[in-house]
Amino acid sequence: MGLNSLKEISYSVLDLATVVEGQSIADTYHNSLENARQAEQLGYTRYWFAEHHNMISVASSATSLLIGYIAGNTTSIRAGSGGIMLPNHSPLVVAEQFGTLATLYPGRIDLGLGRAPGTDQATAMAIRGENMNASFYFPQDVDALQKYFSDNNANAAVRAIPGEGLDIPIWILGSSTDSAKLAAAKGLPYAFASHFAPTYFREAIEIYRNNFKPSAQLKEPYVMACVNVVAADTDEEADRLATSVKQMFMGIVTGKRRLLQPPAESMEGIWNVFEEEAVMQMLAYSFIGSKQKIKAMLTDFVNETGIDEIMATSHIYDHQAKLKSFRLFAEVLNLA
Repeated sequence: MGLNSLKEISYSVLDLATVVEGQSIADTYHNSLENARQAEQLGYTRYWFAEHHNMISVASSATSLLIGYIAGNTTSIRAGSGGIMLPNHSPLVVAEQFGTLATLYPGRIDLGLGRAPGTDQATAMAIRGENMNASFYFPQDVDALQKYFSDNNANAAVRAIPGEGLDIPIWILGSSTDSAKLAAAKGLPYAFASHFAPTYFREAIEIYRNNFKPSAQLKEPYVMACVNVVAADTDEEADRLATSVKQMFMGIVTGKRRLLQPPAESMEGIWNVFEEEAVMQMLAYSFIGSKQKIKAMLTDFVNETGIDEIMATSHIYDHQAKLKSFRLFAEVLNLA
């Protein structure tokens, strides 16, 4: 098991560059930077963006560009991907992009890798073209990427310039047990998408820990759990703010996606019983409430899972309320 005390676990941010109703994508990016600067001051370890495509409310499609924007306008927080969907890209191009980032911002860049397309099948076809089966080669592509980053590649016919010889931590991201096996076999840190795919979380981290093989990058297993967080002064206010994320997940369940909606006084009349059940299942690892409530829930979660790091993602309509939520969450962990 990992560390069990709230005080000892690292805490980080996952940003999907969520576009809210009534605001522009440019507003979204500026808000992300303000959030990252505050996160840096509050002791958050890393600030990651996720690669998604063809989604009206998610503007983090050019993930590496946003990582550069955040890293270039902050001083110490790590910036990275949660993740780059490797089958969408050639390993060489990813090595060059992250080699460039790590050269500009040494010691501050993380490369989290996933195998999903981060979108629907039609868009995946537009991205991957003839390489629609690229996800089957994910383990080999991770190998190729590691090779491009290694000093040993200096005499190869194809080299990553920049990238070669740089220390860029690679993470395996996952939402199933397959990714756990790969992360364990390669001795890499493992980040689980429990914020939207909670079903296999416990099973996956157990497989990862039981099968972990130490590597040059990592001597012991390291588990990060990504969770939804909506913190406010009172449980009631947090519940009200959380109606935005519930509406967002309802859009995923029904296929009717919209920009992030303002909070509703109640979800009654917005969803039916089947939609509610599906959404609440996806939101199983969500920490919604006052500091006191979140601290109690988080303590149980950390004790039960032994995670090493928690990554918070917050889909909150009002930007000031979102900043406050991240402040309150940091206080829970700092003052534990």
